[in-house]
Amino acid sequence: MIKKIFFSLSIVVLSTQLSNAQTTTLGGQQGNPITTATPFMTISPDARSGAMGDVGAAISPDANSIFWNPAKLAFAEKNMGVAISYTPWLRKLVNDMSLSYLSGYKKLRKEEAIGISMNYFNLGSITFTDNNGNVMQDFRPKEFSFTGCYSRKLSKTLGVAVGLKYIYSNLSGNISISSGGATTSAKPGNTAAGDVGVYFNNDYIIAGTNTNIALGAMLSNLGAKISYTNSSQKDFIPTSLRVGTAITTELDPYNKLVFAIDANKLLVPTPPQRDSSNNIVKGKDPERGLLSGVLGSFSDAPGGFKEEMQEIILSGGLEYWYNDLFAVRGGYFYENPHKGNRKYFTLGFGIRYQVFGLDFAYLVPVRSNNPLAETLRFTLHFNFESKSTKDIETITE
Repeated sequence: MIKKIFFSLSIVVLSTQLSNAQTTTLGGQQGNPITTATPFMTISPDARSGAMGDVGAAISPDANSIFWNPAKLAFAEKNMGVAISYTPWLRKLVNDMSLSYLSGYKKLRKEEAIGISMNYFNLGSITFTDNNGNVMQDFRPKEFSFTGCYSRKLSKTLGVAVGLKYIYSNLSGNISISSGGATTSAKPGNTAAGDVGVYFNNDYIIAGTNTNIALGAMLSNLGAKISYTNSSQKDFIPTSLRVGTAITTELDPYNKLVFAIDANKLLVPTPPQRDSSNNIVKGKDPERGLLSGVLGSFSDAPGGFKEEMQEIILSGGLEYWYNDLFAVRGGYFYENPHKGNRKYFTLGFGIRYQVFGLDFAYLVPVRSNNPLAETLRFTLHFNFESKSTKDIETITE
């Protein structure tokens, strides 16, 4: 399907189609969503987390932990794992957009691991036209990122990780637009970013039941702003802080229940309130550097503390396992109505057999006519065990 749009609107449409970040009036109050470049980096890539309301900071580790919290990799039970995920995207609107995710890890020793991943977003085919409707060019926008990470246990219960990634975003090729005697040339954007994760995991006996409590936190996509033109204009990438917990209870030797919840906040400037002359009357100037933007993101909302709290996205999910072979999952994702208004239920299932695994997720929006409706996610897992002297754990405390 070919989508015909004006170039002057293409960047805005493509960068906000995920977050639905249109300024709206709700209940007499004007919404003030935050938008960033490369929003594909915030999309849940795997079906397991996708079926649990997009939680992932503290649930048990697998190859997709590179996206959610790489500090979990050092706690992985298998020596090596690979996962391949595919998500048809916005199929209610178009039929040629998709997100693909490939990830894998290798345990170097029992207490340390390395991981790599690739995230590829295909935006389909677009025909760019000028203001008179004349065809300028056909183009297939694409975005991707490569990530490498290192994870290590500091003790039996605590692990940390660091990651580096390269981000590439090509939304319009090298097209040029002339307006008012000036010519603006578009170009692909690219930048680099880092991730930092921490993970705590310990077993307890609660009310006579074996219970595991895990806590996780991840600072992701901490990197330089990205530019799509030859001008000095640059946009923040979606730097965010995610914290979460997961509680696993063994009901009996065959049945296990997992409850998880995450809170996530973008660490980029909140748009200020402006008057008719475009002067800032509340909030702070969003044209700031990286560190100033990240540190200031906790106190720059024009609505004060109340609006800062509205920027926290909440996710919750349940997972039931039978004999570690079959899982049923459900979850809920909540974003404040004034910050994008994404609200949806999720459900899915998972199967594990020997080295093979399969996960499936389905999204059910709260409101009708949601472009995310009926989003499907599929993930294939391959987990391998090996015997080596490196499997001897050296941490004793």
